[in-house]
Amino acid sequence: MKPLGAITRGTTGVNRLRRADRWILAMHGRVLRAAGRPLVVDLGYGASPVTTVELFTRLPSGVEVLGLEIDPERVAAALPYARAGLSFALGGFELPTPRPPLLIRAFNVLRQYGEAEAWHYWDVLRGKLAPGGVIVEGTCSEIGNRAVWVGLDRGGPRTLTFSARFDAFDKPSDLADRLPKTLIHRNVPGEPIHAFLKDFDHAWAVSAPYGVHGRRARWLAAVELLGATWPIPQHAPTGGRARWRLGELTIPWSAIAGPDR
Repeated sequence: MKPLGAITRGTTGVNRLRRADRWILAMHGRVLRAAGRPLVVDLGYGASPVTTVELFTRLPSGVEVLGLEIDPERVAAALPYARAGLSFALGGFELPTPRPPLLIRAFNVLRQYGEAEAWHYWDVLRGKLAPGGVIVEGTCSEIGNRAVWVGLDRGGPRTLTFSARFDAFDKPSDLADRLPKTLIHRNVPGEPIHAFLKDFDHAWAVSAPYGVHGRRARWLAAVELLGATWPIPQHAPTGGRARWRLGELTIPWSAIAGPDR
């Protein structure tokens, strides 16, 4: 059967997805360790399998990783990297896997699709998950210094995470160009995501005096201030200063989802 989807540009690079992988370990590492024969799918790894190999090495021992690509030439180029527990195959959104995956990572895949298509493929992937499974779908910059991703389970989107190096932006709303396809065109006045980013920029500006202690201190102050008006998780694994210190902020999807979502 022909793989479902379209071939992406395929750009990738070493450590491009390190920020998302770090979040996956913090959020889902315990579940992966406890599961029997857990399968993780890296969907659309690109022209090089480097980020799939990195994901495999970062996940707990015993987790099987399958890299899927829609381009046969990319699959052929990845096969020499296969080893016990790490494999590569031809496939797309139909997800030809030996068993339902406990986790799907899909980065820089849906960016080329329309908003309606992105919602559709979210639904398709959610239907492929194992019970308790999750999807981490997002977009990052070419070198991975700015990224935004959504955490979904079989019931739908649950979280939205912003992550960036402190020297990679002038104001938090600079990360808007990394919003997932389901949100990027919603960043307009009247939409919750626009209001959130506007308030985040305001909190960043008000927290400017903390910049004398570095941009991390300013980020921490801005997030604390933002938490007065937005539901910012305060405790691990999704929240708290340990996550914020990494240049990361996770909010509930419900906070920025409009009434039609």
